[in-house]
Amino acid sequence: MSRPASTGASLLFLAITLLSFLAASSAPTPLYHLYQEQLQFSPATLTLIFGVYAFSLLTALLTVGSLSDYLGRKPVIFMSLLLNMLAMVLFIFADSVAWLIAARVIQGFATGMATSVLGAALLDFDRKQGPLITSVAPLLGMAFGALGCGLLAEFAPLPLQLTYWILLGMFLVQAVYLWRLKESVSAQPGAWQSLRPTLHVPVQARRALWLVLPLDLAAWAVGGFYLSLAPSLVRAATGSTSNLVGGALVAVLTLSGALSIYTLRNQQAGKMLRLAASLLVLGLALVLVAVHGASLPLFFVGTLVTGSGFGAGFLGALRSIMPLALPHERAGLMSAFYVLSYLAFSLPSLLAGNLTRVFGLIPTTDGYGVVLIVLSAGALLGLSRQSVTPLGTGLRP
Repeated sequence: MSRPASTGASLLFLAITLLSFLAASSAPTPLYHLYQEQLQFSPATLTLIFGVYAFSLLTALLTVGSLSDYLGRKPVIFMSLLLNMLAMVLFIFADSVAWLIAARVIQGFATGMATSVLGAALLDFDRKQGPLITSVAPLLGMAFGALGCGLLAEFAPLPLQLTYWILLGMFLVQAVYLWRLKESVSAQPGAWQSLRPTLHVPVQARRALWLVLPLDLAAWAVGGFYLSLAPSLVRAATGSTSNLVGGALVAVLTLSGALSIYTLRNQQAGKMLRLAASLLVLGLALVLVAVHGASLPLFFVGTLVTGSGFGAGFLGALRSIMPLALPHERAGLMSAFYVLSYLAFSLPSLLAGNLTRVFGLIPTTDGYGVVLIVLSAGALLGLSRQSVTPLGTGLRP
């Protein structure tokens, strides 16, 4: 019988697994225009394919998001890995929009299940480093998935299949290694009742959540736009036809977010949130200028600034609310946080995709950007009047 993994090895495994799920989620982004060319569908259909992933993820968060608080972390992680392997198989053999939608639905549910349980497990093993890893790993994962898939699509054979074969192999290895981990939560009654769709926010965390919510919504709405329409936007605005540009934009957004998280990891939550709001306002304004100036370099600069705001806001929000939860409340609170975040991730981009039919892509982008700038500026104003304590133990004027 193999020895259980050490705490350090467990943290590393959980971080890599979380990274892998988010890498798989962003992998289709640089391939969307290839799918469009091969299957002949519109930008509105593209955002539908993107949107069903987010709604399936939300369904998972609402139903099985707190399941690991009752069954234990390992069985739920294992189920999510099996589902994501099935999604990879569907992507490999996808030859129609229906297949892509089916793959994204299963992938979304698997990712929703995984993000809450992996985030909770990371906190179980290390309350100090857990929020940091939970913030950085998804951003790094999205960067690796988008950029890696873009590189493979540009230079390797089988552009629509090879990435998914690689990810399938990774998930298989993780499903085997998982059983070396020590279980961090004891099983308890109530698993069936926990499947009823609900948002569980502990009373002691509600005020902090309301304070950070406007900024969190703005940040995730930016992420949804980049993972769905940004590759099409940069092609329309600058004329670039490279397979790498879409993936590179997502990579710049998420890597700058991860770097921001690491750089600011020792700062107070309130300071991080105020900085995040300021960066989002500046970054989004630069992106809009780049679109109208047809400037690809400025597009990347604006994305770099915006991504820094996204990362700072993500860690600031997590650090404000997660330490307020008791051990058997963590997965439920993590699920509630991700439900609200992924609603912002999916609904605005779906609306934008449909508005492109009426107004066109660039005018829709203008409206989208202005709304997010106003929301971020409003969040900055609210945060300037109140602050969050460093460990999220409450709010003070």
